[in-house]
Amino acid sequence: MLKAKIVSSLEKALLEDNIDSYEPLLRISALRGERLSLQLLHTFEYEDDMPLVERNRAFSHLTVEGEIAKYVTVSDVDHVPVSRPTLGKVDKDQNYISFRPGLFPDVIRPLHYNGGVISAPYLLSSLWVEIEIPDTLSGGEYELSFTLDAEEKGSAKASIVIEVINATLPEGDMYFTQWFHADCLASYYNLEVFSERHWQIIENFVKVAARNGINMLLTPVFTPPLDTAPGGERPTVQLVGVTLSGGEYSFDFSLFDRWVGMCKRLGIKYIEISHLFTQWGAYHAPKIMATVDGEYKRIFGWDTEASGEEYTRFLRLFISELLSHASLIGIEDSLFFHISDEPREEHLESYKAAKAVLSDLLSGHTIMDALSSYKFWQEGLVETPIPASNHIAPFIEGKVPNLWTYYCCTQVERVSNRFIEMGSYRNRSIGFQMYKYGIVGFLHWGYNFYYNWHSADLINPYLMADGDGWVSPGDAFSVYPAPSGEAYESVRLKVFYDALTDIRAMKLCETLVGREAVVRLIDET
Repeated sequence: MLKAKIVSSLEKALLEDNIDSYEPLLRISALRGERLSLQLLHTFEYEDDMPLVERNRAFSHLTVEGEIAKYVTVSDVDHVPVSRPTLGKVDKDQNYISFRPGLFPDVIRPLHYNGGVISAPYLLSSLWVEIEIPDTLSGGEYELSFTLDAEEKGSAKASIVIEVINATLPEGDMYFTQWFHADCLASYYNLEVFSERHWQIIENFVKVAARNGINMLLTPVFTPPLDTAPGGERPTVQLVGVTLSGGEYSFDFSLFDRWVGMCKRLGIKYIEISHLFTQWGAYHAPKIMATVDGEYKRIFGWDTEASGEEYTRFLRLFISELLSHASLIGIEDSLFFHISDEPREEHLESYKAAKAVLSDLLSGHTIMDALSSYKFWQEGLVETPIPASNHIAPFIEGKVPNLWTYYCCTQVERVSNRFIEMGSYRNRSIGFQMYKYGIVGFLHWGYNFYYNWHSADLINPYLMADGDGWVSPGDAFSVYPAPSGEAYESVRLKVFYDALTDIRAMKLCETLVGREAVVRLIDET
């Protein structure tokens, strides 16, 4: 027979789990304008006298009924292999689903079989349910029922009452960037960079990013000098054309303008200019290609000293031209800049020298970098530090204004993160933390990074959740590349969006009872 049960979006059902061990979710509340997520668990248990050929699966038709059924979207949740739970040793932290290799739910993709649902015998599967509550919907209680009908193999029904609160969810004001890697899309789909098909796929992925709360996009004015071996190169994805003729530089912003236009059209508010110096020390220039007296070639890269005379001349001219052009197209106030990613304390001097190249030109603009040493702030080297979540305490204690945070593959113990084998509550909890401590922005490095260590090779994200043994599973990407060129969302992306929604709800609550009362409720929970 078929079994079905509605449970929280924070559950992660493993294939070997028993559906009877999960408590049903019978009612839930939501604000007007909220996107509410649930899960519908389902499995098939056959009778002993059923013919062997009929035991392989149950094929069901899904029916959703209720006054708000028209606002419901149902998708499949697929499992991916995880060979190890995390990059680091976490023997003091048991907030993982499992420390054993296995299959874990993560990929959310549209229903196939013309909308049918496959229930495997004695394996537990999940459907992801989203309800887009209109901001015009009247407050009150609404019942939703879900029926799986496999005809002669039986049917199963589950229902939930959704209480729509008579208040509207406010717009969010958090900055959120999850680094977008255009080169990975060209590599995965085997496309010429910035061909029309590449642009189409870029737009597909950006649209999904914006839908899930990402409002700032890493913009490769030059190929980002990220996760690249010293002396190595990533595929060129340079939006700004450079010409060097007779010793003079000129710039073509036509591709940049197309990128910005796409961002505006799809709901991206902020343009995050890619790093102007190499990662882990700011010692060198990024790879920059130019047409030199008619020949297209690399003019700066690993062999270029960061504060060398020629790169300084080039960079100051480029920044001046970029700011003038940004003002012309009306985005000057939307620009955010980086010097170098993840500098450490031993890089203080090299970072200082690199920043000095252009700090006067960028006065009044936000310069931000992911780093964890408080000295960068103390010495005034970075106006907007973005400390890792496990190194943020001194920044909070020092009352750093407009504070951001980030996490990546090494935030494995006793902090929020969203690795595939972590419980989803650990993902969503960061919303409460960011609200309590007044965090204004969040950065994550891997929206769609499909290379392995140092970008040496392309990987299959459906099979290598750890980036080919390099990072904690799921750290490198939150979306999967669909065969069609669309982006499949992940459970992790959806749950993090809910964390951002929690912040919006708490800010609405703050207008009613005050911030202290909201923080007290967080602490008491």
